[in-house]
Amino acid sequence: MVVLDGTVANLALARLQDDLGLSDAGRNWVVTSYALAFGGLMLLGGRIGDAWGRKKMFIVGVAMFTVSSLLCGLAFNEATLVAARALQGTGAAIAAPTALALVATTFAPGPARNQAFAIFAAMTGIGSIAGLIVGGALTQVSWRWIFLINVPIGFVIVGLAFLALRETDHERLSLDVQGAVLATLGCTAIVFGISEGPELGWRSGWVLGALVAGLVLLAVFLVVERNADNPLVPFSLFANRDRVATFIAIFFASAVMFCMAIYVAQFVQNILGYSPLKAGLAFIPFAFGMGASAFVASKLAVHIQARWLVITGGAIMVAGLLYGSTLDGTATYLGNLFVPIVAIGFGVGMAVVPLPLCAVAGVGPAEIGPLTAITQVAQTLGGPLALAVIGAAATSRTLSLGGTNGPASDMDPHQLWALGEGYTFALVGCAGCAVIAGAVALFIRFTPQQVALAHEAQEAAHRG
Repeated sequence: MVVLDGTVANLALARLQDDLGLSDAGRNWVVTSYALAFGGLMLLGGRIGDAWGRKKMFIVGVAMFTVSSLLCGLAFNEATLVAARALQGTGAAIAAPTALALVATTFAPGPARNQAFAIFAAMTGIGSIAGLIVGGALTQVSWRWIFLINVPIGFVIVGLAFLALRETDHERLSLDVQGAVLATLGCTAIVFGISEGPELGWRSGWVLGALVAGLVLLAVFLVVERNADNPLVPFSLFANRDRVATFIAIFFASAVMFCMAIYVAQFVQNILGYSPLKAGLAFIPFAFGMGASAFVASKLAVHIQARWLVITGGAIMVAGLLYGSTLDGTATYLGNLFVPIVAIGFGVGMAVVPLPLCAVAGVGPAEIGPLTAITQVAQTLGGPLALAVIGAAATSRTLSLGGTNGPASDMDPHQLWALGEGYTFALVGCAGCAVIAGAVALFIRFTPQQVALAHEAQEAAHRG
């Protein structure tokens, strides 16, 4: 449910924008507010479960997610929807890490726990694909149902959690709440400033104030982390240059997937006239391409240096995205879209599979958990932060060509053409992110043997 809601809104954005009259920046905030809260508070969410009990905090997280889903479904303007999505992301940030930890504590080491982790991973994969199909199908009825469907499911999960889960041992820990809040608010302020720049003007007091405030908040965050008793991000984990390059590559590779999905979904609906369901089905080959390359990359990673896999995947993504940036309203699915969608999915899988293993290569068992958590944060925050820049560039491109900002249903043919040019220009920005990921990968020098040992260490950590 948590993974599905990270993608399900992509296919409803066109309908949402038309129904609520959202600006382009407001449309992007529907997905960005969820991702920022989810990624920014995820590390704190895991620590809260350790400190106050994982069963209790899992139930709190799911309940918060469920209530906020109801608020999303009942939203009547941009502000209420964005606020509810931020609350939904906060609930996800508590529920997701405690859910993973509960799998480890609920099942005994051995086959039972291994099978439980396999099911957990499968649910993550199914959630990302189901988001495309379920999101498209429900949006055909009403965009509100993509959120309201969570309400009965959430009630069932909470009820079963009370009955089936056991509370875990826990101890009162000093929680770095200040660090989590500073990091999240700092990222949010910067995203706000960049997103609103094309509409309010780059000299606007709101824009400049938000950018300055964001930088100040992040600077204060760094100071707080250096002095915190139990910091969210221990700086010792960044002492290895190869690992720092890995985190940067993860950030930009995740940004490609996040931003591309949003703008391709907008292009096929607003420019090519696809229904939300047809748009969702059109994305399924992306998932198959990604799955196929993930299988190949996992086999090659123990024989070939990870950086070459990342660079190869980045090159494939760049080629597919630059081709996509040349398309217009005359494009057809089989003639112009199918092959690039599969190819980009293949490139994404080739690039992202070896990177999490590089993040934990050459470290002891005690460091695997924190490094894996930082990897997940980098994956989650890469998208919304990149979307702020790419979205601003796309909006500026549309406005410079005589387009307008707002629902596509209100636009004349020339304005729609300008809107399409903005969407395809966003793919150039995605290609830029892929180039950066590939360039940074040149500095990742982990050997296939180190990656293989990291894979074994991760499996051992899961087995307890």
